[in-house]
Amino acid sequence: MDLNKEFRKTALDEGADYFGVADLSSAHGFIKEQGGNEVASYLLAISLGIRIIDSIVDQLPQREERAVAVNYRHHGYDIINRRLDLLASRISSQIQNNGYKALPIPSSERYDDERICAVFSHKLAAHLAGHGWIGKNCMLITPEAGPRVRWITILTDAPLNVTGTSQDEKCGNCTECVDICPVSAFTGTPFKEDEPRETRYDASKCEKYLHEEAKWEVCGLCVYICPYGMKN
Repeated sequence: MDLNKEFRKTALDEGADYFGVADLSSAHGFIKEQGGNEVASYLLAISLGIRIIDSIVDQLPQREERAVAVNYRHHGYDIINRRLDLLASRISSQIQNNGYKALPIPSSERYDDERICAVFSHKLAAHLAGHGWIGKNCMLITPEAGPRVRWITILTDAPLNVTGTSQDEKCGNCTECVDICPVSAFTGTPFKEDEPRETRYDASKCEKYLHEEAKWEVCGLCVYICPYGMKN
């Protein structure tokens, strides 16, 4: 069986909404700087995504109600991340059983507290796989669901066919995510590959707000407000 078809079938059968294969060569320098030589040694990545349940996201303006906050953290974050990790583990085993290397990147595990980042950017892989573009909220925006998707990545040397190319930014003059942020963490500057994240986003402001100000350590307003997610 064609490997793309085999892994895609597993992904969709196990509940993924998005499957794509990205060519990482154009971002080699950035990947090496963030994750080191081992992570940067892989030239391809499988990008997998699961949509968050809209009814959970739509309640976020009432996130100070404990039931809303608990449901978002549990079903909108913890459970989906667990599903993604299990799916990435299964497909990684398939890759290995076919005689190739696979390195699943945890869905939501930080390794650098100073930079507040993971060892690899899931949204970068999703962007290069053609799932969407990186918006002014520094999230991956899909045409179908906006930023209402959680992502995971499997790095691999398997001979897969690249499924897409990065999409052009389609946010235009929209600043909904910038305007709704309670701590003004976003500058509103459109994404450019050669500019650091800090040009667009101050992650420390989000970090401080969630742990010191948000009632139940839940925000997500930039996920809620994006027109590409709300239209569905």
